[in-house]
Amino acid sequence: MRADARALNCTGTRCLPGKSSATATRRVAMVTSIFIMASWTIGDAFATEGGLGRPVAGMSVFSGVGIVAPEPITAVSIEQIYINGSIGGSREVPIAGKTSLGIDAPVAFTLASLLRVWGGAGGWDFASGITVPYVWTEVTASLAVGGAGASTSDRASNLFDLYFTPIIAGYHFSNTSHIAVSFNFWAPTGHYDPNALASPSLNNWTFVPQVAYTQLVPKYDLEFNVVAGLQFYTTNTATDYHNAPLFTLDIMALKRLVNGLGVGIVAGTVQQFGNDSGPAAERLHGFRGHDIALGPVITYDTKINGKHPLSASLRWVPTVTSTNRIKSTASVMATAMLAF
Repeated sequence: MRADARALNCTGTRCLPGKSSATATRRVAMVTSIFIMASWTIGDAFATEGGLGRPVAGMSVFSGVGIVAPEPITAVSIEQIYINGSIGGSREVPIAGKTSLGIDAPVAFTLASLLRVWGGAGGWDFASGITVPYVWTEVTASLAVGGAGASTSDRASNLFDLYFTPIIAGYHFSNTSHIAVSFNFWAPTGHYDPNALASPSLNNWTFVPQVAYTQLVPKYDLEFNVVAGLQFYTTNTATDYHNAPLFTLDIMALKRLVNGLGVGIVAGTVQQFGNDSGPAAERLHGFRGHDIALGPVITYDTKINGKHPLSASLRWVPTVTSTNRIKSTASVMATAMLAF
């Protein structure tokens, strides 16, 4: 068995530090994916109101996402996400309290995250974290003006809504099977202008319970990761728009290679439960949406000074199909995570 393919060193159902704890620490650093963008976590989500939304299909799953360290550890991460997509002009989109015939919106997110694993009790290990996102986006829409359509654009570049993870609880079924459950929420801390096409905030609270699972197959150097979540939104009081709950599911299959490299495939979907509500949503018959994304991922693991695990990844997850959500062929995410 290759060292970088090992799971945590476990006794029964409780994983303990031991001769493979360094490897465990490196893998556990990747649990930051639980609270990053969740169900990433951030991005263009046009089944919700406006030019920005919460989830991006295929962006919330990472290597080792279901593993929480059995010993105290701190992990920091940086992520860069770029999406350049649109909704065709044949579809109306709710934005800025109005409706637009189609929309174009390149968006770039830079996310800095901090995770602290506190230790364990009763067979469970616990962690918490925070993510600070910065967004740049330029939204172009065709709004009705005096009975005719007029193209207009707007740009935003500022801090986005903060993302908090008060609790992550991890359990180790065995040395190859791990689960983590978490409660997360977005706070409307970004600047919001109800008349702007592009605002670095959704002006609502979003509550995100999630469950993540990791299955390791050391014999073949394979790894399977799944993240499922629900998103519940409060009403945007400035526009009286209420987003319906969303279900997100991301899956990653990864093959470990030599020299710390890994290659795999990522698939993700966002499915809306029910219709949006509010004046703009009612004009669009609830603006219910869904999408599916699929693409490759490459990972790399090493150690800084022989003791600080560093993990990096790059993925391209273009949209396969989309209804009332942005369709993008340039959905790219790069990540770097360091544990100490």
